Amino acid sequence: MSRLSAQSRTPPARFASLTVLGEVVRPATLTVGDLRAGWEQHRAEVVFDCATGGPRRHRFEGPLLREVVLDAQPLFDVRRRKDRSRFVLAVSGGDGYRTVLAWAEIDADFGNAPVLLATRMDGEDLDVAGSQLVVPVDRCGARYVSAITRVLVGVWPEPGRKARPG
Repeated sequence: MSRLSAQSRTPPARFASLTVLGEVVRPATLTVGDLRAGWEQHRAEVVFDCATGGPRRHRFEGPLLREVVLDAQPLFDVRRRKDRSRFVLAVSGGDGYRTVLAWAEIDADFGNAPVLLATRMDGEDLDVAGSQLVVPVDRCGARYVSAITRVLVGVWPEPGRKARPG
């Protein structure tokens, strides 16, 4: 029996995916493999130094969150800094955990934080487990979201304006 025929009988592993949606021109659903193949992979060596668990070291690899979101074409004028600074990103994980980042934190003209959508952790692929949000500038990992399911791009609503549902 050839390798190909043996593989075709094995059901494929379920690959995790995330969706970039909200106030974007091109919403997208991406697997970890898509994230690995479509963007430059960056590395982050991080130390979680939380009061309860003590220091833990990890190495992450993946594309920058801002590059993936920019590819979805957020509905802001890239030439206007104040327009960009109104936007926020709400990131949700498979376990229901959520966190929020301001676009200005990751924008190259503002905070320029190298926030990753990790495709690998400590050398292990995350294709089945799902991408992980990595905020290397955070001392404690409270904004790290595992098994990301969605990245909702939105504008901070003006008083009296309702936010668009995602």
